[in-house]
Amino acid sequence: MNTVTTRIIKEVYPQRPAEVSKYDYGLLLIIGGGEFYSGSPALAALSGFKAGVDMVRLIAPKRAADIIASFSPILAAFPLDSTHLLKAHLPTLLTMTEGARESAHGKIAVVIGGGMGRSQETQETIIEYLSNINVPVVIDADAIHAIAKRLDVLAGKPFLITPNTFELTLLGGKDVKPLELDQRIQEVREIASKLRTTILLKSKTDIITNGTDVALNETGSPYMSIGGAGDTLAGIAGALLARGINPFVAAQAAAYINGKAGEAAAKIYKESLVATDIIDSIKDVIG
Repeated sequence: MNTVTTRIIKEVYPQRPAEVSKYDYGLLLIIGGGEFYSGSPALAALSGFKAGVDMVRLIAPKRAADIIASFSPILAAFPLDSTHLLKAHLPTLLTMTEGARESAHGKIAVVIGGGMGRSQETQETIIEYLSNINVPVVIDADAIHAIAKRLDVLAGKPFLITPNTFELTLLGGKDVKPLELDQRIQEVREIASKLRTTILLKSKTDIITNGTDVALNETGSPYMSIGGAGDTLAGIAGALLARGINPFVAAQAAAYINGKAGEAAAKIYKESLVATDIIDSIKDVIG
């Protein structure tokens, strides 16, 4: 077991060669959003870009996609003709995932879950999508609620789950809030081992484990209780996965970067901190 330090930055951001091509540093596909929550996938996308992925493509219900596309010229958003994800969209998701994989020569990752809602059809579609792919995926927010109904879809795939303490209980864990740190570590490791996946538990001390190895991240700030801080974490993690970093290392680096960026922003904004302030501070952590 180790505590993540600034050394992780050099590990995941080696010196670039003099000549590179688009997609050498990955393509990130973000699936999320709904009629009400349009900001979540946008925050993940912007943080992914700031964390060094070459390209981000978003897939979202039409209202969310239109808002995202108008938010920044660097965001490419594909609109689904509905207010939320439907089973009819599954072929589109799979086709676009395969197209992204081919375009980026395998340097691809997916972030799924933010702002999607928990309607039965949306949750079932998420499960079917994850059952039919085998690329690195960050499973966040509403997608965690979906996989809780079919935990078998996780086994052996290059997935990273980013639950908070409540969402951990959906994965079959105990309520870890009353537990001491060593007990929390044991609980999260046992769940990751059972599910054969990697977990990044978001808490005061983040616990990252693949079921065997454990790392702790102590960066962050109490001001990061804001909405959107989990989306920035998911976007950073997705960017690192797309660059070819394995889920256990990517989770450590993402937790460290997101926490350090939050610390830096909190020193300036304190109670006024918002998620875009975290995104703006990523460059100071990895630069």
